[in-house]
Amino acid sequence: MMSACPDPLWPSYRAGARLTVDLDAIASNYRYLQTLASGASCAAVVKADAYGLGIERVAPVLENAGATDFFVAHVDEGIRLRSVVSEKARITVLHGPRPGASADCVRYGLRPVLNSLEQIALWRDEGSRTDALPEAALQVDSGMSRFGLSDADLETLQADKGLVDGLKVGLVMSHLACADTPDHPANQAQKDRLLQMSARLPPAPLSLSASSGIFLGTDYHLDVVRPGAALYGIAPNRTGPNPLSPGFFRTFRDDVF
Repeated sequence: MMSACPDPLWPSYRAGARLTVDLDAIASNYRYLQTLASGASCAAVVKADAYGLGIERVAPVLENAGATDFFVAHVDEGIRLRSVVSEKARITVLHGPRPGASADCVRYGLRPVLNSLEQIALWRDEGSRTDALPEAALQVDSGMSRFGLSDADLETLQADKGLVDGLKVGLVMSHLACADTPDHPANQAQKDRLLQMSARLPPAPLSLSASSGIFLGTDYHLDVVRPGAALYGIAPNRTGPNPLSPGFFRTFRDDVF
């Protein structure tokens, strides 16, 4: 006899597997990473719906574990996150404001990462329309060649001080390209470049390390670390056992009818 079939309209019926999210493990990973980088502030990256695990469930757990700084990729993610964390939580938008989105950063208290001269100009223009422009972060390209201000951009900023005068710069950051390979010479080179480039910008806390960079040691922690994948249990590198707890696992359907 065949067993009764579930309603085929149920999403669980159509799925080939079930994803179980361990919120306690995610909180434990955050506290572990916070301890590992105890000399720096430990943020939490929850971009892409907390890496697909559900920002509405994950972000409050991270905040309860001690996170006060959150990073997302886009402005819309920041608006969504703002509704599920406390007012004191700081939300930073990695891709910065697109044209037309600067006003939403101000409205929802989002800190944009300014990655280009164009974004700096957009943010300055927004400042002319508001009396309380929030602080921004500046990203420099220290060698990954993905986002950030170039040497030529910094020369432009130095030649025209008016481009950054008046901006509240709360963070200067970059991103490591080879942090999952601990002995890669690019890691040291990028750290040196960040220090050199940041000296040409307004003084601010520095951030270089995301998940894998935290495991490179205290020299790479600087002022702020930004774990993302590591929060959810993804191994930071392949050099040894994974010290993190799995934040999720899949079970595949084995039922037949």
